[in-house]
Amino acid sequence: MSEKSQDIQSPEETAPDKPKVAPVPREESNTKVAVIGAGAVGSACTYAMKIQGVARHFVMYDIAGGKVRAEAMDIAQGSQFAPESTVEGSDDIAIIKDSDIVVITAGAKQKPGQSRLDLAGATINMMKSILPAAVEQAPNAIFLMVSNPVDVVTYAGLKISGMEPDRFFGSGTVLDSSRLRYLVAKACGVSAQAVHAYIVGEHGDSEIPLWSSAMIGAVPLMQWGETFDGKVLDDRMRDEIHHDVVNSAYAIIEGKGATNYAIGLSVSHIVSTILRDERRVLPVSSLLNDWMGISDVAMSVPTVVGRDGLGRRLVPLVTPREFDGLRASANSIREVAAKFGY
Repeated sequence: MSEKSQDIQSPEETAPDKPKVAPVPREESNTKVAVIGAGAVGSACTYAMKIQGVARHFVMYDIAGGKVRAEAMDIAQGSQFAPESTVEGSDDIAIIKDSDIVVITAGAKQKPGQSRLDLAGATINMMKSILPAAVEQAPNAIFLMVSNPVDVVTYAGLKISGMEPDRFFGSGTVLDSSRLRYLVAKACGVSAQAVHAYIVGEHGDSEIPLWSSAMIGAVPLMQWGETFDGKVLDDRMRDEIHHDVVNSAYAIIEGKGATNYAIGLSVSHIVSTILRDERRVLPVSSLLNDWMGISDVAMSVPTVVGRDGLGRRLVPLVTPREFDGLRASANSIREVAAKFGY
């Protein structure tokens, strides 16, 4: 080769330096989330995760093939307006193979006036066929139960699946806590992000707000005083807020037949926390072992959540009334589970 030819540079060498784009970590670029159930809740969960860029691949499974493919297509066709990801739907459960997280929303539909605990039998029977097949396809996944009654179904699902408790848990009272924070923020004239408060226990009628540890910024909620409209945030007003949290789902179901948007956002938040290993403290529903003396029941308590699933269950300061409420809530969940042999 001549000296002249050796001096010729390729277009890449002569072009101006281009900004280097950092490669997306493998764990984020290849993350796969499966949603089992393509009803209002499953579709809302997939949609929320898609537009928030939680994972790179989303798959939906439902026995209603036409329905699940249509929901996946509808979500996927908005890809131009969301972070890059794929969305597929199928009535073949093999589509969930090797998922990082499996979100289960399939279950009996709650009717107006029906409690979540009334749904237990029908939903547990569904899990007897769904879970073994799902675990076979995605044995290394973290399973997030959303189907109601989530605490009873999570406990039964653990027994059915044979999975480790820290990798199989329910969405619990993450949504209820969001409802609580929203209503407190609205009453006090602050951002919901400034409110730090938890609902614990059952995701349902016996749930307990931890007022004694609730904060707005650095101010204990019990010391807040007057609200935005001049009312006092006293016992009566806190009881009203608690009542509204408990009855939110009933009001929404009465009005439109199902709750889906807020639970979709809360599931997206949980899944993001797991995949990004954020180690947030979330009130998810999990199997408890001597938590404040409570064992052998799945219910919601503040828990560290990360890429390996669940970590430490935190023990907050509670009043005697709150403690009694927690034990009563645990007993309520146990009684329902026992009716179905769990």
